Amino acid sequence: MVKLIVIMNKDKKIAAYILCGGTNKRMGTEKGLIAYNGKTFIEWIIDAVKPIINSIFLITKNEDYKQFGYPMIADIVPDKGPVGGIYTALKHSNSERNLILSSDIPSINTSVLNKFLIDKRDDAKDVTLVADDNKEYPLIGIYSKHLVDDFESAVENNHLKLMDLLSNFKTECIKVNPEDYEALKNVNTKEELNDLIKNKKA
Repeated sequence: MVKLIVIMNKDKKIAAYILCGGTNKRMGTEKGLIAYNGKTFIEWIIDAVKPIINSIFLITKNEDYKQFGYPMIADIVPDKGPVGGIYTALKHSNSERNLILSSDIPSINTSVLNKFLIDKRDDAKDVTLVADDNKEYPLIGIYSKHLVDDFESAVENNHLKLMDLLSNFKTECIKVNPEDYEALKNVNTKEELNDLIKNKKA
């Protein structure tokens, strides 16, 4: 039997930043380090990204993330939520396009990232993000490096509502196929984690 091996071309123009911070009050523990189906959340996300992007960084100062072997970047200004994390990523990055992901999406996969963000992005837009029928996911998106000053200003002025900030930019929202909705789901509570585990076993 001949095995068919599919090799994806990695996009060297894009860097990936996974936001590992947050107080995680609803979950009660560091979400990226939660074990699920044999791996931590962060490992599931990294495994989705690494076939298509070479440069992967973790936005965190938590030493527990050292075990995964990727560069760790501490927030420039602590405790500013996703807006602060994106500012840190854009400030650090040498790439014009930057894939920004949260650490609470363990069902994300390479196909969804490639099909709806990497391949479909419009480089004339400042931000490209994905959506399902009910909501938009700004922490599954591609952000332009040139927004760094806007994010710096937002952090300095404590304007920390991400969707409000995105309304000021040329933002494109791409709706994924219904069969891919599950890949976008955030897992923020123990109840949502239990539901994820149950659905996986079903």
